[in-house]
Amino acid sequence: GYRSLVTFATDPNIELWEKSITPPGYDGGDEIDTTTMHNDTYRTRNPRALKTLTPFSMTCAYDPIVFSSLISLINVRTTVTVTFPDGSTLAFYGFLKTFETGELVEGTFPEATCAVVPTNQDATGIEEGPVLVSVAGS
Repeated sequence: GYRSLVTFATDPNIELWEKSITPPGYDGGDEIDTTTMHNDTYRTRNPRALKTLTPFSMTCAYDPIVFSSLISLINVRTTVTVTFPDGSTLAFYGFLKTFETGELVEGTFPEATCAVVPTNQDATGIEEGPVLVSVAGS
């Protein structure tokens, strides 16, 4: 997983340093039960049409100065970009939902857990899905 990064377009230089990332995934939602009294042997189901880009988390080291920057980033829809170790990127609209600090221990760097929620909507509310840009040859 080295070097995986998360960038927020609203504040690309925010004082967070990624230590671990669980990138977003896809979820098709629960199946739709289509069973009727006309079924003979099996219950039947269909998939849903819409997909969800799932929320994800990351653990970051931080500088306490970040607290003043977080006010302008928490719950603000922006472009979030996950950069994978091969240089490929996944960009989508989303927001930083939580910044939860960990225990402060002498001799260690402060850490926090962050949760990011994909919205798949631009600032005007128009549906926009994620965009994957693969690095050539990977």
